[in-house]
Amino acid sequence: MAAFSAVQHRHFTTRSLHDIDLLSIAVGFGVLLISLTIHEAAHAWTADRLGDRTARALGRVSLNPLAHIDPIGTVLLPLIAAVSHLPLIGWAKPVPVNARNLGHPRRDFMLVAAAGPISNLLQAVVAAALLRIVMVGGAVSAPWAMPLDVLFLAIQINLLLAFFNLIPVPPLDGGNVLLGLLPPRVATRYSQLRQYGFLVLYAMMFTGLASAIVVPPTRAVMRILLP
Repeated sequence: MAAFSAVQHRHFTTRSLHDIDLLSIAVGFGVLLISLTIHEAAHAWTADRLGDRTARALGRVSLNPLAHIDPIGTVLLPLIAAVSHLPLIGWAKPVPVNARNLGHPRRDFMLVAAAGPISNLLQAVVAAALLRIVMVGGAVSAPWAMPLDVLFLAIQINLLLAFFNLIPVPPLDGGNVLLGLLPPRVATRYSQLRQYGFLVLYAMMFTGLASAIVVPPTRAVMRILLP
């Protein structure tokens, strides 16, 4: 996800290029960390509400980023990508869910999976509402440039996360949602794709298929949300 290039043109005109890069990296990393944290907390909270206490017992029903950080996916890879000016990618620790503890295992597991992308969509909507409020108030001068860019970046990253995670390939959330919608016999066969899921996703990313799926809806929703 090329998270920085779209927002750097508006701010920090009095700072050096080195300062701009460092600040942009910090801002992008912070927005990604918050977005991933809320995403995983939404999974955990939904599972807890539907009867599975596994995530709560592990401290995952929390908005503390430390409860969800994966050292490689949440810290190392995003920082390497940012410093190298590569697409900003990352993930957090998956939330463990024991479907046997859910009242309606297939339906409830689907709801738990859907909670993550829904949380990202809601974050994008909230950020867009705040952006509109700030801009309608006329706060577009230099002191407001950074907050505006943070809100813009929050919209962009959360929409990209939402639509990427909705790709119907296990172990992504979209794959788990699809498993809940398919007839049981078909779902059982489709779930066998899980062991090859990451290979499928890498192939989709390298061939550009993932971007072809994710970018158009992201741009379409951004046109609706942005002032």
